[in-house]
Amino acid sequence: RLSWRRGRLMSDFDDPRGALCLGLANTWGNRGDATSDTLRSYDDVLRWARGAGVVDGPEARQLAELAAREPEEAARVLERTLVLREGLYRSCAAVAAGRAAEAEDLELLNRELALRPPARLCSGGPCCEWCWPDTGPQLAQLLWPVVRSAAGLLTSEDAARIRECAAPDCNWLFLDRSRNRSRRWCDMGSCGNRAKARRYYRRHQAGA
Repeated sequence: RLSWRRGRLMSDFDDPRGALCLGLANTWGNRGDATSDTLRSYDDVLRWARGAGVVDGPEARQLAELAAREPEEAARVLERTLVLREGLYRSCAAVAAGRAAEAEDLELLNRELALRPPARLCSGGPCCEWCWPDTGPQLAQLLWPVVRSAAGLLTSEDAARIRECAAPDCNWLFLDRSRNRSRRWCDMGSCGNRAKARRYYRRHQAGA
């Protein structure tokens, strides 16, 4: 699959959840625990975007310098990011549960799509690629590929593969790529193993 990086098509970054927009939704791992929210400042958003491949090192440094010069705008973009993240989570969690996404959440995504500058074809790769207009660094540019990823995912066949982790203390979303679409955990090495350990403990307690 392909996703967008600053308006350019690229392979999904190496993340077991499988889509950029889900990666943002997963920055709050357990919505019952405020301390598990990893986005508390614009710098946190920037670190996530750097790790997700949304921006490279020089771009991240430019944006960090811009955020330091424009702290009020950085705070506004942080708030937009958190609102977008929760709208993404609610929409994708609804789809994972077999429900339609709420109209208010889809409208939120539509507003962000409208704020994103139009992409255009430019020369690159074996032929062409998508590019954003060269408007210089903007603090909100981190959101552009995320909303593009969300629009692509929610309108694709992969929407039927969206799942929410079955662990009671984990709200991570992922794409179920298993052959029979029976995956329940965001990661077998963490939530899956904890679930197995709980089942083992309950069986042995019952037999004691």
